[in-house]
Amino acid sequence: MNLAKLDLNLLVALRALLEERNVTRAGLRVGLSQPAMSGSLARLRRHFDDELLTRVGGQYELTALGRALLDRTASVCDMTERLFSSKVGFDPATESREFHLVCSDYAVAVLGTALVRALREEAPRVRLRFTQTPADIVASAATVLSAVDGVLMPHGIISGFPAVELYEDEWVFLVAEDNAEVGDHLTREDLARLPWVTYQRVYDAPPVHQLGLLGIEPNVEISVDSFQVLPFLVAGTHRIALAQRRLAERLRASAPVRIMPAPYEAAPLREALWWHPVHTHDAAHTWLREAAAHVAGLVTA
Repeated sequence: MNLAKLDLNLLVALRALLEERNVTRAGLRVGLSQPAMSGSLARLRRHFDDELLTRVGGQYELTALGRALLDRTASVCDMTERLFSSKVGFDPATESREFHLVCSDYAVAVLGTALVRALREEAPRVRLRFTQTPADIVASAATVLSAVDGVLMPHGIISGFPAVELYEDEWVFLVAEDNAEVGDHLTREDLARLPWVTYQRVYDAPPVHQLGLLGIEPNVEISVDSFQVLPFLVAGTHRIALAQRRLAERLRASAPVRIMPAPYEAAPLREALWWHPVHTHDAAHTWLREAAAHVAGLVTA
């Protein structure tokens, strides 16, 4: 495909048509008349050799190809906007900018809150937006990274993208204080026998991969999308949970649980800030990465 021969204005029209599923509304969205948008749709249909939109009853529905293009088009448009908004320099004291970071509530608690405080002093007009890490991040890493400014995530889950190291943490287990089935030390037999409460997809965590090598398969009873609720789902039960020590120590007073070391040499958690290669040389992103690394050093010193 030769990009020089393509009219990239059609990309904007394609996104509007696929999302609005209506020629008139799509035209209003991008500032084109209904005939002009109809012309764009005709050109897109010729290019893809597909109807993209088909009338079903009194409304339009996407074809199979149209549905496949929907998410791709949004990602490409977002990346294109970010690419052409890049600047040679970035002055945090005067620039107005929002950075969108995808992360777990653990990362927000340990690093995000400190980062917000630090940026308030250095960059008063810079805003941070944190959104939850999707459960399918392993399969959709490229798509997610193309639409945001970065992902806060440990090593061992995604790879193949640039990252800056932030800090290390230790994986520990949470056990209810009154769980008489666990003594002073958690054993491998306990890990195989007791029910687990886990964060999202437990098998994405490197320490759980290690359990598989030891022949232990967690008996997952509850799965949640928040690390901070783990202690409350462990307290007063026979369940156990895998959590990060820095967060577990902060939450110790919130629920009656014990923090216990893993009964095997669990790989440490190495938190990093990942980004799409398109942002590598962008001045604003360079500043954000340096700020995150600096704050991480202060928080975990």
